[in-house]
Amino acid sequence: MNVFADTWHMAQRHIRALIRQPWWIAVTLVQPIIWLVLFGGLFKNMAELPGWPEGLSFREFIIPGVIVMTAFFSAGWGGMGMIDDIKRGIIDRFLVSPASRSSIINGRLLSGFLTIAIQALIVLVLGWLMGAHYPGGALGMVLLIVIAGIVGFGFGAFSNGLALIIRKEESLIAMMQFLLLPLTFLAAAFIPLTLAPDWIANVAKFNPVNWAIEAGRSALIDSSPDWNLILTRTGLLLVFGALMAAFATRAFRSYQRTV
Repeated sequence: MNVFADTWHMAQRHIRALIRQPWWIAVTLVQPIIWLVLFGGLFKNMAELPGWPEGLSFREFIIPGVIVMTAFFSAGWGGMGMIDDIKRGIIDRFLVSPASRSSIINGRLLSGFLTIAIQALIVLVLGWLMGAHYPGGALGMVLLIVIAGIVGFGFGAFSNGLALIIRKEESLIAMMQFLLLPLTFLAAAFIPLTLAPDWIANVAKFNPVNWAIEAGRSALIDSSPDWNLILTRTGLLLVFGALMAAFATRAFRSYQRTV
């Protein structure tokens, strides 16, 4: 029980720190809105291409992609806070406290999930106000948010694990920049994979970002959701999240041995 209580206390710490940075909150919440408005307006004629899913507007198509991309980007930079806490000696102080060791990382991931959920709700409401339809209803929206949260958990754990190993902001920034945009564009975020080059479609089969987008899109905008696809992709994401959590735990233990 202490593990859950400690995780929640750690999450509250990060949430309070976030609340004290209103500009960061504004940018974090506005950024996905900008993506939705700009991409939705700039590429709306893509829906007229041959092979585009019938009856689906470009804005409706990209909403799941924008939500997953936002979760992915937010989580990808999560390790920066870990490096800052290491440099300020905060992590070392936690290590001599009675707090559960796993809660030090899990608290960060939980606060990140809450941020992702709020961002996703804003994008969904804005999309609806702009005329998007969600045949999947409330269940589809909840599933999309949960799936985005799982992506955030996995990549957040990966980012925190890297931070514990690298411990340099510049190196972490370089590593995440190397991953963020390629993984986003090697997925069906902005166009169906049937319209993409074959090599991109083949790479996307192994891309966790694409698993999340496909599952979330089917849950939200398909009148008859493909539950086999949703459950399969969500299962793969859970495995990915578990592997990244194991990586972060191992990295944390390595860090402890150096203290």
